[in-house]
Amino acid sequence: MKVTIKGQVTIPQEVREDLGIRPSETEVDFVCDEKGNWYLKKIKTKENSRFRRAHKCVKPMMSTDELMALTRG
Repeated sequence: MKVTIKGQVTIPQEVREDLGIRPSETEVDFVCDEKGNWYLKKIKTKENSRFRRAHKCVKPMMSTDELMALTRG
C-alpha cells in the first residue's frame, strides 16, 4: 500500500466493509500497543442525531412536510 505525499492511504474495500467504515460518517484513529504495534481503530461516534435517524427512515416520494417532521423529532 503506497502512502501519498500528504501521508494518506486507501483503506481496502474489504476492510472498510468488515469494519463498517463509511465515508463522511466514520472516524478512525491509530493506536499503539505496549509492544509498539500500530492498529487502525474505528471510533464510536454519536449516531443518535435527528439527521442520522431520519436518514435511515427516508422513503422515496416523501413530501417535504414528512421529511421535515423526521428531522425535527
